[in-house]
Formats: sequence, structure tokens, C-alpha cells
Amino acid sequence: MEPFWQRIIQWLHGIGIHLDTRVSAPLDATLTQADAAMDLPSLIALAAALGWASGFRLYAIVFLVGAVGQAGWIALPPGLMVLQHPAMLIASGVMLSVEFFADKIPGVDSLWDLLHSVIRIPAGAALAAAALGADGATTATIAALLGGTLAASSQAAKTTTRAAINTSPEPFSNLLASLVEDGLVVAALWLAVAHPFVFGVALLVAVLLMTVVTITLFKFLQAAWRRLFTFLSGSQKAA
Repeated sequence: MEPFWQRIIQWLHGIGIHLDTRVSAPLDATLTQADAAMDLPSLIALAAALGWASGFRLYAIVFLVGAVGQAGWIALPPGLMVLQHPAMLIASGVMLSVEFFADKIPGVDSLWDLLHSVIRIPAGAALAAAALGADGATTATIAALLGGTLAASSQAAKTTTRAAINTSPEPFSNLLASLVEDGLVVAALWLAVAHPFVFGVALLVAVLLMTVVTITLFKFLQAAWRRLFTFLSGSQKAA
């Protein structure tokens, strides 16, 4: 597959998009196994995973990527090396712990999502741009659009799903949904690094499903709000 990706890189260079030189250089015997693992498909998959997972668990994906980089399991691109700094690992680990428990409490999870709706999307865009190691404005813009769009899609799906679940008085559906999201973040990171092409297909399917779920649940929530408004209006008139 290497010649194929080299042709793609040459075409990108021809239209003014320049990726990090470590990505565009041919793989040879002087590279370590970790360096060789982060070829162009892996970096694109990692950028997409960072953007998509940021909409679910921003602090989890930041901590996990930094941790695997610090452990030497993968060679992070230069733009993401800050994530493996001990101070960043401590900060993201603390926020991960807070988010882990807050996300499993009905009502609190929706408030947490609301507060972070203005953080997750730009963070996903920034992480995706950093993952590709862009050295040009065009590449950075494309990467940011990729990450931001994926973060927005997962954020919308998460917010509407949790709001719908919170209409039920029992807490177990909320806990199950939160645990599934935790697992999705770990699975997305592993699949993006280990099997980038499989991850690309899985991500496409996931985005399509999330779009359908978001639209369906949004209509459900609209109907629920209308029923609640009608009920409250009727109660006020009766009083």
C-alpha cells in the first residue's frame, strides 16, 4: 500500500497541501516500529478518532492518547506530544475522573454536556489538526473541519440521547449509555491506530447511525416539550 499513499501525498503536495515530513517520507529500516506504525492512514484515522471521540469524552481521549504516547506504545506526531507531558496527563486525568462520575448521574450528565458543548467541538478540531502535523494553512483548515464536524456529530448524538434517556425515571439506562460511550472511546482509539481502514468504515457507519438517531430523538424531545408545555398551561388555567 505504500506506493499508493506516496502517490496521494505527491498529489496533495501538487495542490499545495503539505503534511509533516515524517509522514511523507518513505518507510525504511531506520524507523522504529512505533514510528512506522504512524503512517499516513494511521494519522488520518487518529485525527478522525480524536475529533469524533471529543464529542463523547474529550478528557478521556486526551488522557488516553497522552498515556499511550508516554508509554511508548505509539509515536505521537509532533503536534500531539504535549498530551504526553506529565502535567497534561495529571490535568486530563483529573478531569477524566470528574467527567466519568458526572456523566453517570441523571440530570447532571445533561448539565455537563450543556456546559461542554462550547468546548468539545473546537477541541476536536484542534486535536485533529495537531494529529496530522500540518505545516500549512490549507492542511490545518481541512483537518480542523474534519475534527470539528465529527465532534459536532457525536456531541449532538450524545446530548439528544441523554436528554431522551433522562425523561425516564430509572437510572440504569443512563448508566448503561455512559459505560457504552466509555467503551466506544477506547475502541475508537485502538481501532484507529491498529486498523485504520477498518476504523474508517466503522466511523462512516457510526456517523450515519448517529445522524438518524439524533434526528429521531430530536423530534421525540420536541413532542415531549410540547406535551409538557400544554400540561403546564392547562394547570395554570385550572388554578
